[in-house]
Amino acid sequence: MGDPRGFIEHDRALPGRRPVPVRIRDWKEVYEPWPADELAEQASRCMDCGIPFCNDGCPLGNLIPEWNDLVYHDDWREAAERLHATNNFPEFTGRLCPAPCEGSCVLGIHEPPVTIKQVEVEIIDRAFAEGWVTPQVSPISTNKTIAVVGSGPAGLACGQQLTRAGHDVTVYERADRIGGLLRYGIPEFKMEKRHLDRRLEQMTAEGTKFITGVEVGTDMRADELRDAHDIVVLAGGATQWRDLPVPGRGLLGIHQAMEYLPPSNRVSEGDLERTEISAEGKHVIIIGGGDTGADCLGTSLRQGAASVHQFEIMPRPPDERAESNPWPTWPAILRVSSAHEEGGERIYSINTDRFEGDSDGNLTGILTNEVEQVFENGSMRFEPVADSEKRFPADLVLLAMGFTGPEAGNLVDQLGVHLDDRSNVARDNKYRTNVDNVYVCGDMGRGQSLIVWAIAEGRAAAAAVDQALMGSTLLVAPVAPTDRPLL
Repeated sequence: MGDPRGFIEHDRALPGRRPVPVRIRDWKEVYEPWPADELAEQASRCMDCGIPFCNDGCPLGNLIPEWNDLVYHDDWREAAERLHATNNFPEFTGRLCPAPCEGSCVLGIHEPPVTIKQVEVEIIDRAFAEGWVTPQVSPISTNKTIAVVGSGPAGLACGQQLTRAGHDVTVYERADRIGGLLRYGIPEFKMEKRHLDRRLEQMTAEGTKFITGVEVGTDMRADELRDAHDIVVLAGGATQWRDLPVPGRGLLGIHQAMEYLPPSNRVSEGDLERTEISAEGKHVIIIGGGDTGADCLGTSLRQGAASVHQFEIMPRPPDERAESNPWPTWPAILRVSSAHEEGGERIYSINTDRFEGDSDGNLTGILTNEVEQVFENGSMRFEPVADSEKRFPADLVLLAMGFTGPEAGNLVDQLGVHLDDRSNVARDNKYRTNVDNVYVCGDMGRGQSLIVWAIAEGRAAAAAVDQALMGSTLLVAPVAPTDRPLL
């Protein structure tokens, strides 16, 4: 605990964001630099709460009070060490995680919580700037070979941990670059890809091998992969998107978010001159009110959309916790991302009835109605509100309604792994599938979830694999698949 009166004397604060008219003209991150003394003030708000619920609120078990205290006392290098003790990639989580730790901060019972997420990202950015983040090369070699299929946060965390344990790790990625959704799903304005690239440089120097442009199950048979490695870890994510099968779905101009975001990211990175799916000059409707929808919103505004509406079938969340949503549960409150500050209109309790188009098959509009959330006999449904029909003009519709699990197909079929009742790859509490020496971690086994859960599961699966290969392990295992409820 840095300052026993810090939480009394200082209000919660965050760094300023660049002016909206400026930032929507580029793809750079939105935050302004933050002076170290102001950050230290925020770290000092971490109070002597006795039981730091933030540790448990974080799936990684981050040592939050420890590095808050170290920042307050200007010991940034040790703060970075404590941060890396539980998290391989704090530069990712500090930018992309919705911070369940802050939702369970004890100070948050009666005051705004500590700015944990911002302290985290400032520590790791300082560590990189000072040259403290260096390759951690294993002093031993076990001569055990491990294939990790998928290079998102779960696959990268698993691969880095196993490499540091002395194993020979190869990460396979079907795209042309490493990173999974970190690379092509997250827009540059939320996380510039230089943060990903510098971490991949560290992993390469440590000995992790990366193979891109290879889809296991198509370009390489699954049995070939198994024959070439002692262990296979599946970390391909939950990439099967949810669709909207209403009349007019086949009209031109309706796309999934993950058909829209990757080529837009390639344009912002300079790989493409322009994308075939652009919002420029168009009336855009985004169906889905979550983070992916916000990513589509910010991207559409930067491309010069004529108008943007974001639809959400759920009611508008409250500004403060409801009585039915007490601390330390995850606060189901209204959240305003940087993209929501930039423009567009959010519409709640709205359902899409059908799409309209012209004689050439081009999308021209959406017919909607308002809905009411009804609870009955322990179940929930949406009832249409009478006389609430409305038409919205639309040239481009982006479906951002989440993901239903891993993609079915060659990889799953060839391996013969079982699926659970939620269409995820089934596993036991050691991350093992029903197939010998085949493990699964992250969204592919858990279902669509948070980046912090992906990293936690990657670390835990790595510990389970190391234990199975060597009989013991020094790797930290933060969670088991059945440890906690889904978030």
